[in-house]
Amino acid sequence: MPSIQDPTQARMRPLPNMIFASRWLQLPLYLGLILAQGVYVFHFWVELMHLVQAALGDTHALEILVKSIGYKAGPDWEPKLNETVIMLVVLGLIDVVMISNLLIMVIVGGYETFVSRMNLEGHPDQPEWLSHVNASVLKVKLATAIIGISSIHLLKTFINAENYSEKVLMWQTVIHVAFLLSAMAIAMTDRLLSSSKH
Repeated sequence: MPSIQDPTQARMRPLPNMIFASRWLQLPLYLGLILAQGVYVFHFWVELMHLVQAALGDTHALEILVKSIGYKAGPDWEPKLNETVIMLVVLGLIDVVMISNLLIMVIVGGYETFVSRMNLEGHPDQPEWLSHVNASVLKVKLATAIIGISSIHLLKTFINAENYSEKVLMWQTVIHVAFLLSAMAIAMTDRLLSSSKH
């Protein structure tokens, strides 16, 4: 029969307690990611305002958009908002949203897994995935989120393919496939580990 540890004996072990308390050193990292999230929100609204202004005929906003997306038009291109520019800007906005989702997963999931419980059980806004989050689940979710972000970047490159060399297109495709294979390997490893536990 296992003996119940005396609370006074637990208090007399300062080194394990200090090591366990060191997890709170991660708190400034998560707070820093929250600030990074704020920067992404600001960037999103700046880009969106430029898109709206360009749609209303503001040529200066259009120039800023074209420069930010790296769009190089042909010699006969008139300075007006076309479908390609709109698509590239919208894909950039989607990219910001997906990176923001990735940040939320890292901040909330990482804090819950490695720092302290949030005790959100029963909260109406509790994320569905948070109820069964652990290090393995977090890794798989992060890998799939990175694949989504990489897919957006690859689509942006293919839409604007005339402005990229074949070497850049090939390497972006190879890197995306590498991300995909890595995520599949992580998911398979997690599945094998979970099945071996059962």
